[in-house]
Amino acid sequence: MAEDYYQVLGVDKKASADDIKKAYRKLAVKWHPDKNPNNKAAEEKFKKISEAYAVLSDSEKRQQYDNFGSADQFRQQYSQEDIFRGFDLDEILRSFGFGGSRGGGRTTFRTGRRGGGPQDAEDPFASIFGGMGGQSYGRQMAHKGQDVEYNLSISLEESVFGADKKLSLQIENRIDEISVKIPAGISTGKKLRLPGKGLVGYNGGPNGDLFLNINVSPHPIFTRDGSDLYIEKTIKFTQAALGTSVDIPTLDGASKRLKIAPGTQNSTKIRMKGYGVPEHKGSAKGDQYVKINIEVPKKLTDKQIKLIEQLSEDGI
Repeated sequence: MAEDYYQVLGVDKKASADDIKKAYRKLAVKWHPDKNPNNKAAEEKFKKISEAYAVLSDSEKRQQYDNFGSADQFRQQYSQEDIFRGFDLDEILRSFGFGGSRGGGRTTFRTGRRGGGPQDAEDPFASIFGGMGGQSYGRQMAHKGQDVEYNLSISLEESVFGADKKLSLQIENRIDEISVKIPAGISTGKKLRLPGKGLVGYNGGPNGDLFLNINVSPHPIFTRDGSDLYIEKTIKFTQAALGTSVDIPTLDGASKRLKIAPGTQNSTKIRMKGYGVPEHKGSAKGDQYVKINIEVPKKLTDKQIKLIEQLSEDGI
């Protein structure tokens, strides 16, 4: 079960700042190392409640935490440095009646880059646990590396039929050669997740994930709407009136003979069943639609004019 900071402190999610402070004080008195010498379980409990209080006592951090919903998800995006930045544990404990730092120093996180590992900042528990025998809390905890997003443009053919692509991506200070399988039927706006291909984890923690934001590039003759493909075909007026057969290209590079019925009207759409896009993670396929455009000649010979005038007299 995902850890919840509110449950760690034993308060409701609607608890006031004063209620949160009272709950932490009660637990800190119970689990402080001075009250539990050489008790590893108590030390871990004290660390957990202090981390929960560092987040929930800060209105901005609390709001961000509420958006994530669990401590595990929150830690994936925020390092120990982020969590304890501006949090003076010694001062808080002194206000509760404890002596604070054994070395007399402050344990506030003051500097460090966003997203930096815990080793980049001071350990908020080092003074209380005497450095934990030279091994700080920050270095004890493993943290998942940050996720990375990359915009990937693919062709319409690749989105419809799927593809295997090799990408060279710069992630941090390294160039990664990554093989990606594009699933058939994927569309613009979808994401592909590649586990472990993000930033390196901290202190032995797992790497973050790589998310590919898919964008399908425009095609010169085909357009896509959901699982259907659309193409336009222009025919002559006489072909529309008398009927004909035309060759229609399909996205796989082949063509299909399509019958145009006599009397076909302009903008008529003819359905080619099963020539569309396969459903993402499914077997069914959409259709291809052909929009018929009827060409009206701009210039006519004298003979053609007489013939059309004759047709007009006949009511056509």
